[in-house]
Amino acid sequence: MDPKPTKLNRREAIKLVAAATASITVLQQKTFGAAATIAGQPYGVDPLLNKAYKSGDFWPLTLNTEQRATVLALTDLILPADDKSPAASEVGTVDFIDEWISAPYEGQRRDRQQILDGLAWLNQQSENRFSKKFADLTLKEQSAIADDICYLDQASDKYRIAAEFFASFRNLAAGGYYATSQGWLDIGYVGNLPTDKFEVPPQEVLKKLGL
Repeated sequence: MDPKPTKLNRREAIKLVAAATASITVLQQKTFGAAATIAGQPYGVDPLLNKAYKSGDFWPLTLNTEQRATVLALTDLILPADDKSPAASEVGTVDFIDEWISAPYEGQRRDRQQILDGLAWLNQQSENRFSKKFADLTLKEQSAIADDICYLDQASDKYRIAAEFFASFRNLAAGGYYATSQGWLDIGYVGNLPTDKFEVPPQEVLKKLGL
């Protein structure tokens, strides 16, 4: 669909990382159907910071097998492997999204409904267009569906709600991916690294600092 790319790329997601902050406040709040009615439950005491936790330790997870397959396919369509970084599904992004939408907070419950409805929409579109589930489509077929919803400001009225789902999902996928060490490397973040010797700053830097 020229001039739009037929394959979603990692660079497009990087532009949205700023929107996927540590709190991952998903911007879109509309759903395909009725609002979520799942009542929040107490989530327990503060976690032990010196203990390793795995997905599902704090509350029951939401995604079933088919939904996880759809999430895996869509995350890898948005953030595929390239010559220097793994695909989103290889670094736990699917688990991150499942954990996020399973949390018992108001915002996450709202996101849960939107994400689940969006995944159902993807599979319905896949069945209608190609007689297969989204996870079973070729990359070209998946892209054909995604092209209709991956630009929120350009989506037709017919696909508006689906485009809002896609925007929210993309923020979650980017937030999960770029919170990993592999994601940091992908955007060139180095952080504090130990060295075996002290590097003296260049003289022009010292001069500018008045040292």
